[in-house]
Amino acid sequence: MPTLSLPLSNLLRNKESFKRLIAHFKYLHTRRGIWTVNTSSPWISSSRGPKSALVSWRQVPVGQLTAGDMCTSSSEDKTSWLWSIYNETKQQTQDLIPVISNNFVNPDTIFANNQMSLQDIEIYGFDYDYTLAFYSSHLHTLIFNIARDILIDEHRYPEGLKEYDYMPNFVIRGLHYDVQKALLMKIDAFHYIQLGTVYRGLNPVPEKEVIAMYEGSHVPLEIMSDFYGKSSHGHTMKQFMDIFSLPEMTLLSCVNDYFLKHNIDYEPVHLYKDVKEAIGDVHVRGIMYRAVEADIVQITSFLSAEKYICYGEQTHAVLRKLSKNGKKMFLITNSPFDFVDRGMNYIVGKDWRDLFDVVIVQADKPGFFNDRRKPFRRVTDKGVLLWDRIHHLEKGQIYKQGNLYEFLRLTGWRGSKVLYFGDHIYSDLADLTLKHGWRTGAIIPELRKEIKIMNTEEYVHTMTWLQALTGLLEQMQVHRDPASQTVIQQWINEREEMRLRTKDIFNAQFGSLFRTYHNPTYFSRRLSRFADIYMPSLSCLLNYDLQHTFYPRRTPLQHESPIWPEQTSTGAMNIPFQSHRTTTGSD
Repeated sequence: MPTLSLPLSNLLRNKESFKRLIAHFKYLHTRRGIWTVNTSSPWISSSRGPKSALVSWRQVPVGQLTAGDMCTSSSEDKTSWLWSIYNETKQQTQDLIPVISNNFVNPDTIFANNQMSLQDIEIYGFDYDYTLAFYSSHLHTLIFNIARDILIDEHRYPEGLKEYDYMPNFVIRGLHYDVQKALLMKIDAFHYIQLGTVYRGLNPVPEKEVIAMYEGSHVPLEIMSDFYGKSSHGHTMKQFMDIFSLPEMTLLSCVNDYFLKHNIDYEPVHLYKDVKEAIGDVHVRGIMYRAVEADIVQITSFLSAEKYICYGEQTHAVLRKLSKNGKKMFLITNSPFDFVDRGMNYIVGKDWRDLFDVVIVQADKPGFFNDRRKPFRRVTDKGVLLWDRIHHLEKGQIYKQGNLYEFLRLTGWRGSKVLYFGDHIYSDLADLTLKHGWRTGAIIPELRKEIKIMNTEEYVHTMTWLQALTGLLEQMQVHRDPASQTVIQQWINEREEMRLRTKDIFNAQFGSLFRTYHNPTYFSRRLSRFADIYMPSLSCLLNYDLQHTFYPRRTPLQHESPIWPEQTSTGAMNIPFQSHRTTTGSD
């Protein structure tokens, strides 16, 4: 198994770097105490030398720490003192940057929310779209264009909508849409709207207007989306969790934008339903499926390069690895058999069905996990539906619909020996982990891009200084005199500028998929609850043997010490990168 990174002890061998790290945290987290190096602790040792130093904390009141400085004789002296502390903190941050910059997060890491050992997993299950098969943004363009034309041709929407093209970088997954107000926004784990990320059409809504509409920035529980992110009866928020929802969000924004620009009165709920129906028709009528199948035919006939589907060489390798190690595998997808068959022939090979013990198509998830009534039906290779009662789920056969309770009865695959992978946190994973005790793995393709951004020097530098400045503000706010408050306000302004800059690094409109300015997003909250592990793609499994145990990083609670050796994820990075809150997500 290839080594993903070096352990924490690699950093500890360089005591000067480690001392610089400790010195930085002295300024970063608080000025009301002192970080010290404890050379007698047995926690960590280096294979190349004596025991390495550990961090300990001694509480010291602010008055004792800065008594002389706080008793300044004039406003000018106090202002100078504050700026000297600012410059000293900034220098400490700059000295730390080289240490952090050489120790990045590996984008091919599997990240754990819950401890899980692959040694315990006997059965592996998979969704198809965006789990086994991946698609390019050209497919989203196709979905957008067809749905837009359906609105014009069948719902009698204005011809002027044809002026709008798909914008691949406008929205991100996990956003909420207020159906009644026609507003698209990002909401954090505590139901607070991230101000600056609320859009009406293609334009941001001023913060004051948002606060006036919602009487603050909190969204009450009763108008949030239901358990699966859906809008109940069109009167609440809808959360877009599916990767296929990106063109839907974009089309909603474009249609809203057109009506607003042309002063056309419209009912937001009806608009939402029309767009939802048009997008659904692209799937239900098989338009998207036929386009992808035609793309594969062109590729395999050497008539063109890939346009919609991406070749999955590593998907093939993962499946072969599991099969070679005697693992049972099954596929449960909402897609039709012809579509899946053509795709898997291209990605894996014509013998792909030999790898799976059970294959279920058109399962109608998440209903598949809850509805006890729908029976399984066998489908022939030619797509003919057979009506015989199913007493066994046989390898090599294709089954349609059914339900999980019947699946469990027929297979006996229960509990934590089953690991199921999918990209939709609600439809694929939620019921399995909450009701049935399966282990779950989330495929988050956006993760690789975000990690690469987090590894850039610009991001590391900005986030490290942003956190240091935040710590400085937290401690220096006690100085309430006008001169001090003038300095502190300048720091607040600088902090706000950096927060906006770190948002824009990921997406100019909505920022990171995983964080608001500081809190986890609502998407992140659901991800951490419903997925034991998560990763950019199944290919990450190739970096681990099948006895590997995934350990979640012990992230300090607010009242706990910010540096612990066990906090380091040795599979992801070289140093205690996340002991500092700069790398637990984007700002």
